[in-house]
Amino acid sequence: MSHMRFRSAVTPIRRSFESRRDRDMRRNQLPGVVETVLAERPSVPMHCLRPTVLTQAAERFLGLFPGQVLYAVKCNPAPAVLRALWAGGVRHFDCASAGEVRLVRQMFPDARIHFMHPVKARPAIREAWEWHGVRDFVFDSMDELAKILEETSGAFGDLGLVVRLALPKGGAVYDLSGKFGAEPDEAVRLLRAARAVAGRVGLCFHVGSQCLDPAAWERALDRVGQVIARAGVPLDILDVGGGFPVSYPDVTPPPLEDFIAAIAHGLTRLNLPAFTEVWCEPGRALVAPAQSLVVRIEGRRGDHLFINDGIYGTLSDAGVPGFRFPCRLIRAGEVAPINELVPFSFFGPTCDSADRMKGPFLLPADAREGDWIEIGQLGAYGTCLRTAFNGFDQAVMVDVSDRPLLETPGYQPVEQAA
Repeated sequence: MSHMRFRSAVTPIRRSFESRRDRDMRRNQLPGVVETVLAERPSVPMHCLRPTVLTQAAERFLGLFPGQVLYAVKCNPAPAVLRALWAGGVRHFDCASAGEVRLVRQMFPDARIHFMHPVKARPAIREAWEWHGVRDFVFDSMDELAKILEETSGAFGDLGLVVRLALPKGGAVYDLSGKFGAEPDEAVRLLRAARAVAGRVGLCFHVGSQCLDPAAWERALDRVGQVIARAGVPLDILDVGGGFPVSYPDVTPPPLEDFIAAIAHGLTRLNLPAFTEVWCEPGRALVAPAQSLVVRIEGRRGDHLFINDGIYGTLSDAGVPGFRFPCRLIRAGEVAPINELVPFSFFGPTCDSADRMKGPFLLPADAREGDWIEIGQLGAYGTCLRTAFNGFDQAVMVDVSDRPLLETPGYQPVEQAA
């Protein structure tokens, strides 16, 4: 008899305050962030989800991209996020684990799930194939190809095999060139091997997360063209990956349309067969603006504010990666206008001195204990990177009606962009 026990290290985020949820249901409308904070006075971090923003982002992306849009579940797997994206038309999901596959299939029986991790555990492949109807798998080595074929019982007609092509190091904020991907010579060999054993074959790549250069996709597609020409294998699938950027206080990317135009230009040069499916895998671009975090100031020391969330919680990207986020102060009982904005750094709640976020984060000079701070653009990777370190893992989530604290060119609703 096995004595193994599975455990969850992080307390699940409570969906909402009961009193507010009931009141909102009666009113049939969502409150704003400030209204919620002043009514509930949260003592733990509060995640503020904007379902309408999510749905509009999905609708806009699907309307612009010339192919299938696969949401990268790893970016934010919260069920409320997935439901809002589904409402916006997303029907394809990029999953990287059996857990993500399981979640999507439980929520959406009709979804099309793609297993996009290039190195997978055998039980995960088998579960995805046999229990959840996953038919598309990414790989970047002969060993992984053999593993997939063994765990899918050598299936041919139903199986889709997609080769991950390596790219040179680029200029994205998060470079993804060091871990996965086959160099062109190997990609040619893998494509030919896949063609002999699968009903559908393809190529995929990833230019890196938060890539600000539309031409990066054109350069990647040129490399794809070289591999196709040498392999002599027609593609059923071409996946241009993710990496589409969003705005931060020190970054304003080109409009989404510029990235779509660059991809379209690169695809035109490839002259792909009419039957080739084109995919992409946005994550940050769909969800980052749609969620913010409200924290409480627990203390102040000069220009350092001690807050009740940090790098071991939702603010991982504000630590070593050094992301700056838009923020605003919320104060109960404020009558006079809050004075000028000055730069602050944050300390998180744990006892680790590394739990520091340099910022700078611009807030009123008189920020003090008991005030709240709303921090925006945290829909991507904030919720899913939380840990239970030092026991600071309590949080709540509420739905709100606000627009994002910072809009990204090409992502806001058409009527606002006009």
